[in-house]
Amino acid sequence: METLDQRLARKLEKKRRLIRVAAGQEEADLVIRNARFLNVFTSRWEQGDIAVAGGIIAGICGKYRAAQDIDAAGRYLIPGLIDAHIHLESAIVMPAEFARIVLRHGTTTVICDPHEIANVMGTDGIRFMLQATEEIGVDVMFMLPSCVPATTLDEAGASLSYRDIDMFYSHPRVLGLAEMMNYTGVLNGDREVLEKILAAQSHHKKIDGHAPALSGADLDAYIAAGVYSDHECSDLQNAMDKLRRGQFIMIREGTAAHNLDALLPLIQPELYSRCMFATDDKHPNDLLRGGHIDAILRRCFSAGTDPILALKTATHNAARYFLMNNKGAIAGGYVADLVLLDDLPSFRIARVIKRGKTVFESGKDIRMDPPHIDSDLQKAARNSVHLSPLRTDSLAAGRAPVIRLIPGQIVTEDGGYAERPDPEHDILLCAVFERHRHTGHIGIGYLQGYGLRKGAVATSISHDSHNIIAVGVSASDILHAVHAVAENGGGIFVTDGQNTKGLPLPIAGLMSDAPMEQVNACLEAVKDFAFSLGVSRGIDPFMTLSFLALPVIPKLKLTTHGVFDVEKWAFRT
Repeated sequence: METLDQRLARKLEKKRRLIRVAAGQEEADLVIRNARFLNVFTSRWEQGDIAVAGGIIAGICGKYRAAQDIDAAGRYLIPGLIDAHIHLESAIVMPAEFARIVLRHGTTTVICDPHEIANVMGTDGIRFMLQATEEIGVDVMFMLPSCVPATTLDEAGASLSYRDIDMFYSHPRVLGLAEMMNYTGVLNGDREVLEKILAAQSHHKKIDGHAPALSGADLDAYIAAGVYSDHECSDLQNAMDKLRRGQFIMIREGTAAHNLDALLPLIQPELYSRCMFATDDKHPNDLLRGGHIDAILRRCFSAGTDPILALKTATHNAARYFLMNNKGAIAGGYVADLVLLDDLPSFRIARVIKRGKTVFESGKDIRMDPPHIDSDLQKAARNSVHLSPLRTDSLAAGRAPVIRLIPGQIVTEDGGYAERPDPEHDILLCAVFERHRHTGHIGIGYLQGYGLRKGAVATSISHDSHNIIAVGVSASDILHAVHAVAENGGGIFVTDGQNTKGLPLPIAGLMSDAPMEQVNACLEAVKDFAFSLGVSRGIDPFMTLSFLALPVIPKLKLTTHGVFDVEKWAFRT
């Protein structure tokens, strides 16, 4: 094992070599010649040769010798793209698979909140993700989960206090405290909530926010508590309310939430420096066919947004916000994370360079070896479904509230009450089954706007506690789908009462270890099966269900204890 003195000597020599290369005294590892590169400091395109040594940019203005030359031939060169907020688990593949796909889209760094797996496995989930993201080609930085569970009214696989997560702040890839969803707890001065904020501040770390539609004095109080950013702005007015109060705005465009069009006016000279791009949740089909941050940039360009402002929002701004002081720019001393473009408007990528090494070129990606994950963590992740025995009479609902879906949104409406399922009028039975501790708790309600006419759908992805949520035309159909989920250690399953199709997700009930292309093909086939049973094609059958169980987003949601009114912060009876 390397001693402290040996480590220091190695770092000193690396630094001395970087200086020698920058001064033209020694050969660089790589020089990208004749590049038209983005200077984020002058907000201009400049011409030059970019020298790299030891994965770090040595210089941009000199004459350099190199072991390897790449002729950019006047093409555009930009810093690697950064996603300011994402839950990797939502890609439903292992992080190395996610990295393989997004590298070809120019993403070199993501800021991950592992609260999905932490809600299932607690601190073991955080450890699992830290190990699963080591040396996978994309730099995965972490914000520690702030709300496990999302609220004290929910039932997750763990409950994390500030003491539980405090030890992780010393990890070099941990940047702060992730989205503080429990804004009600902040406003009420809840001790456990404020302890987490104070602990993050004591480590001089960032604290991200999650406060949809919060305004006025409540917003003032939330920000005063120490919350620096927000990614839940769905309209320009709310974004401006937060921005003028000092928050940074993460402009979100993912699979579930689409806020880019509403917030594009923020990308202007006076405001853009307080903005970043984030996807939050990205499903396989979107990543494979649409892209990642590159898809957001193409939308910006087609809308007439200043390309330089959009590119800085996708690179430099996030690096500055998260204090990643050696990322997000093409200049001496910065990490050589670079994207070479054949064309700017189409954002057609010719090459992606990560720490001075080509990781993608002309449609040929380089596969990374999967990282080592401790066997005990792997075993725990594959043993996460613990259901009590289920009976159809457990789902005898009777009169219960109706949750009405809004197409394209994760917020819902109050649909009144129903006495029984009525598929002819789009009233379906809906239930959430506690799956972590054998409690037998089942929350029951009705769902309108889903469209299912036959059978049932069940999934172990139900934000954020990730119990099993199911919707169906009858109790027996629901139990059929739920049993399929349990037998496979988690997953997404659809049944017509006789035939069942599904995607197993054996890793914490959230992820598959198969290639993304294979996972996506299976997922799309199961989705088509759900559509054939009547699910409205205006919604995503599974993502819609997954957010139906999140009791921090208005209006009505369903937990293991029943239908919850988020605005009144009380259960419906």
